[in-house]
Amino acid sequence: MAVKKKTTWQDYFPICFKPEKTNPDQKKSIYQQPSVQRISLSDLSSSTLSEDLSISLAGSNIHVFTLQELKVITQNFSQSNFLGEGGFGPVHKGFIDDKLRPGLKAQPVAVKLLDLDGKQGHREWLTEVIFLGQLRHANLVKLIGYCCEEEHRLLVYEYMPRGSLENQLFRRFSVSLPWSTRMKIALGAAKGLVFLHEAQNPVIYRDFKASNILLDSDYTAKLSDFGLAKDGPEGDDTHVSTRVMGTHGYAAPEYIMTGHLTAASDVYSFGVVLLELLTGRKSVDKTRPHREQNLADWARPMLKNPRKLSRVMDPRLEGQYSEIGSQKAAALAYQCLSHRPKLRPTMSEVIKVLEPLKDLDDLQIGTFVYAVSTDGDTRKEFTKEIKKENGGGQYHKRHKLHEGNKYRPKSPVSFTETALQQNLEKGLKRS
Repeated sequence: MAVKKKTTWQDYFPICFKPEKTNPDQKKSIYQQPSVQRISLSDLSSSTLSEDLSISLAGSNIHVFTLQELKVITQNFSQSNFLGEGGFGPVHKGFIDDKLRPGLKAQPVAVKLLDLDGKQGHREWLTEVIFLGQLRHANLVKLIGYCCEEEHRLLVYEYMPRGSLENQLFRRFSVSLPWSTRMKIALGAAKGLVFLHEAQNPVIYRDFKASNILLDSDYTAKLSDFGLAKDGPEGDDTHVSTRVMGTHGYAAPEYIMTGHLTAASDVYSFGVVLLELLTGRKSVDKTRPHREQNLADWARPMLKNPRKLSRVMDPRLEGQYSEIGSQKAAALAYQCLSHRPKLRPTMSEVIKVLEPLKDLDDLQIGTFVYAVSTDGDTRKEFTKEIKKENGGGQYHKRHKLHEGNKYRPKSPVSFTETALQQNLEKGLKRS
């Protein structure tokens, strides 16, 4: 009986594994043809697929670049083009000339270089090529091509001018994202997950977090970094058993405990990101008091109480958000963060809740509260309190207060504009 040979990584990228016959410092160019039929990662360990991956991806418009081409595109990976660095490795901006490759339009790109000493390796790189080389959706970042020369592993994506949600939401000294934009981002990211979960061969993203959600110029959210993605369970299987990987603060508790991965694991991670959008807080923040360091643990008990919800809403929104929308989004986050996976909604159900929220226009208008006092000492005390809360900022006679805040003097009386005017008129008459 013939013994079937097990397929290895070399069968898919043979040129990447060629024995070195020359000086390792001498780089060789590779030219492979891009890609077509949907391949499951499970095929990589089977003996039924013997075609080279480059042939299998033929037709997906994935381009195979040489290292020299990418050096030209990024100006030799210059520091001036450096965009950032994650677990995969450094990312540089580049520009593709329309003369570089037939059928490839001129466009800005992001080139990600695998750091061989980083947290991810060849398997994650190849996983990303396989998934993004075959999956196309408006809410998934577009993979334009890749490079595989000797030990070099690079990926070329469409350039996302607004960077990651993490940068937009948590960057210091930046303009806060408006409420409607936050809901648009949440909805777009949810649509990306729905596409993955409901694909003919379902995919579990496994690393859903703010830094992996990229934003185009119109704040359209697109999922990136598929290095940890897994094919969903097949047949009668209810889950995929795998070693625990992901990011602390986003990973579902049952996945951490058992290694059992399901679509509900992604739903939990989505709940954490939705909570970040509501609160403006990071999933894990060691700079906060101990009980507030894990966002989900701290905020979830307050999400179903409207009065308590106002305490956790992002103060940078300055009260400019839909009261109805915030309550519905908070209730959704509460469900997504359930410790019982079966009680979490599907991502399709999540979209049904989020869809109308982006159009709600019942934005709260902060109430102006006037503090009037004949006691000069009390006024000084109130001024000192306001400065302390605002980090030493200037005191204003008109101060915008949000529900739940405690910027109130001990003795002055608060008035509406009409009441204040009447009070002033009485004072003038007395004088």
